Amino acid sequence: MLMAIDVGNTNMVFGLLDGEHLVGSFRLMTDANRTSDEIGLTVCEYFRRFDLTMDQVTDIIIASVVPQVMYTLTSAIIKYFGKKPIIIDEDVSTGIRYQGDDRLGADRSVSCVAAMEKYGKPLVVLDFGTATTVDALSPDGEYLGGCILAGIRVSTDALFHQAAMLPRIELIRPASVLGKNTIAQIQAGSVMGYIGAIEYLIRQTKAEMPGGENATVVATGGLARLIADNTDLIDVVDGQLILDGLRIIYERYQADKNK
Repeated sequence: MLMAIDVGNTNMVFGLLDGEHLVGSFRLMTDANRTSDEIGLTVCEYFRRFDLTMDQVTDIIIASVVPQVMYTLTSAIIKYFGKKPIIIDEDVSTGIRYQGDDRLGADRSVSCVAAMEKYGKPLVVLDFGTATTVDALSPDGEYLGGCILAGIRVSTDALFHQAAMLPRIELIRPASVLGKNTIAQIQAGSVMGYIGAIEYLIRQTKAEMPGGENATVVATGGLARLIADNTDLIDVVDGQLILDGLRIIYERYQADKNK
């Protein structure tokens, strides 16, 4: 069984995969102050919940965008599993072809690998997390570029913190853009405004990429469903995209080792 770990800015997602089957998954808050024992013992508790044993894990692979937690997380894995994890961009490459001065974030490149494997090409891949990212892949699988904007929760939290009279809101789409009270008006501006922004970015991305009119739009991340349920421009919501990408990369890595 493979344990795949997606370390994001808000949460670390642990997925237990038996081949393509997701046996179970759980989340821990991403916290640089957490000790290796805190991580290890918490993971042990989740294994008991799934009625699994630690020795069933044959390998561990990690994609991380938070360098500050990697020493502690790696130490926890070595201590409690007796294995050194495979780390994206350190031990193995995703194989994504792109041109640019900066390295593409591990989570984004892993999502792109999974999306191409599962849904073909060309693609627009959206990830709704702490930040929302948009990535474009050409008909031959080349990474064309993308954009980053603040996630919807980051935006509404900033409004709450910066405006003394405005409350924190639940992220739901109101019935009308013309809210009758403060909460409904913030929801209209935040949620419906965000949907409008995403629709614009999807249309513009498709217009700028070769074969864009045929691109499949795939969304992942915690708030993907909220946006996708309120637009017809997103074709697929796949909450397992990064975990599947880690599995696919691991399988390719193993196949290359055995050649």
